[in-house]
Amino acid sequence: MKSKLRLHGFNNLTKTLSFNIYDICYAETPEDQQAYVQYINTEYDAERLTQILTEVVNIIGASILNIARQDYEPQGASVTVLIAEQPVLPTDSQVDATPGPLPEIILAHLDKSHITVHTYPEIHPVDGIATFRVDIDVSTCGVISPLKALNYLIHQFDSDIVTVDYRVRGFTRDVEGKKHFIDHAINSIQSYLPDDTQAIYQMTDVNVCQENLFHTKMLLKEFELDNYLFGDATQNLSAEQRELVSGRVKHEMLEIFSGRNMPAIDN
Repeated sequence: MKSKLRLHGFNNLTKTLSFNIYDICYAETPEDQQAYVQYINTEYDAERLTQILTEVVNIIGASILNIARQDYEPQGASVTVLIAEQPVLPTDSQVDATPGPLPEIILAHLDKSHITVHTYPEIHPVDGIATFRVDIDVSTCGVISPLKALNYLIHQFDSDIVTVDYRVRGFTRDVEGKKHFIDHAINSIQSYLPDDTQAIYQMTDVNVCQENLFHTKMLLKEFELDNYLFGDATQNLSAEQRELVSGRVKHEMLEIFSGRNMPAIDN
């Protein structure tokens, strides 16, 4: 087993894992489109997102300092969790107090370790394509790694397309004064995904290893139209309409995956 690096003081490396997760569907009527947005707002409200992020904290082995969450009108939600690398013991005055923010001196010292999530449901009113986007950032300062939560977060949402960025910033010093700009080996984010997840996604990397920058794009391989229909469209589409909708949904997914606009599908 490789021995641990002996550091001088606190590990100041900041490791940030950032996700854009997309769920695509087709809702034919204005009523179904609004129903889809309402479904998303209910399924992924601030309370549910808090539960997901709390589990992320457990997975990476951190401790929660503070939680701020908010649902929005007409749609969307946000949650921010401030975390610590080590368990935080309450002060004497907090032992019997209602749980809440810890002293400002602790928050200021650990404000680079946090997890945030923001949701963005939106619909194209003409084409009926609905896109639900979730933005997640897991940023840690110290030895805990956000990469441990990678697979869990992907599977907490209906992830048709995922773009993941991982970056290690800053440096820490060992006891001899030498700077270390990264404290673990990594060539690709894909290395941290289990085989069953890699099997269901087409993946592309853009990595700048010498700068400790890693980027992976993921697109679900299997396409079954029924998995992308919402409301009346689940039953009322003709064979011709199903073919048209399939083209629209695939077109949307490819544009998001490639990050650029493509020629529109003819109606």
